[in-house]
Formats: sequence, C-alpha cells, structure tokens
Amino acid sequence: QKKKVKNMDFQTNLIWSNFPFLIQGLWLTLSATVVALLIGIIQGGIFCYLKLSKNIFAYRLSSYYITFFRTTPEMILIFWGYFCIPLITQQKISGFWSGSIILGFVTAAYLAEIFRAGIEAIPKGQIEASFSLSIPIIPRWRFIILPQALKLMVPPLVNYFTELIKNTTLLSAIGVAELALQAYLLGGQTYRYLEFLSAIAFIYFVIIFPFTLFSRRFEKINELN
Repeated sequence: QKKKVKNMDFQTNLIWSNFPFLIQGLWLTLSATVVALLIGIIQGGIFCYLKLSKNIFAYRLSSYYITFFRTTPEMILIFWGYFCIPLITQQKISGFWSGSIILGFVTAAYLAEIFRAGIEAIPKGQIEASFSLSIPIIPRWRFIILPQALKLMVPPLVNYFTELIKNTTLLSAIGVAELALQAYLLGGQTYRYLEFLSAIAFIYFVIIFPFTLFSRRFEKINELN
C-alpha cells in the first residue's frame, strides 16, 4: 500500500505568534553588525594609514594583519576567539562579544584595503598640488582627499556591509541567538522549519536588497558624472 503524503501547508500564524523571538534575533544580528562595523572602521582606518605609510615596519605590520584576517576562515577565527581567548586571559567572555569582536577584526582587514584603494585612486597630481600650495593636513584631507575617495569607496563599502550582515549567521555556531539560530530553534520546537526559515530569508532580503539597489544606483551616478 502506498503511503499518503500530506501537503505541506504554510502556517503564517506560527510566524506571527513567535514574531517577538524573531525580533530578538534580529536585534542581536543588527547589534553584532554595528559592533563589528565600528571596530572595522576604526581599526581599518589605522591599518590603512599604516599601509600607506613610508615606514617599512608599519607597512609590513598592516600587510601581515590584512593578509591573515582575509585568508583565514571566519568560522575558525570565531571558534578561536570564543574558546581560546578565555583560556589565555582567564576571563569569561560571552559569545556575542567574542564573535562580534572577531568579525570586527575581519572587517578591519577588508575595510583597510577598501580605504587604501579609494585614496590611491585619487590622481597624484592633486595631492602633490596640495603640498605645493602648503595646504595643512586637516584641510587637505577634508576638502581634497576624502570627498573624492569616499565616492569611490561607497559601492565596495555597501557591498561589504551586506556581506557582514550575512556573516553574523556564523555566530550561531557559538550559541549566539541571532536571527538564524532563533529560526532554527523555533523550527525545532514546532517541527515547522519551512515557516521560520522562509521568514528569516525574507527578513534578510528586506534588509539587504535596498543597500544593493543603493550601491548600483550610486555606481551609475558616478559613471554619469
């Protein structure tokens, strides 16, 4: 006898009844993204400066840092930060903070290269002219270098920001109840993975797609200009 297979119906009421848990997961996802981004911007700016420096030690230090964090899998780094840092420091650290900080270190490596590429893309004649005119360093960066460099940095920055949001799902491996882990747990409790995994896929799409459109639009405007 052939077994009858029941149709898989989509129960939206399960999503709405558990929506507060998904919101909690979304909050952790966005919080981890913000922490990692802040660390990445500050640290990435420092390593960008070191790599542009004429000091050979500073250049090599930044190059080693960037190469290491761009070539080592994020998951390995997250595991190392969560399990090894407490052993070294003898201080307990939560999965959220250890994972977010490690993602920040990785972000810094990528942003340092984005910053460097944007600055080096500026015609050298303009920078040399600012030196010949004896323009002070702060006005030079504020009015000459940064306005032009930022236009070139925005598309890759936005693209990496979307990747960072997606990379926060890796924190679920160390027990951080971000959006992906919340959906998995709710699916396990209700035996309804279809609804919750579909819901978070839609949430990620709603968050990330506008940034993708903005990046494309910005690139087109730059090309026209």
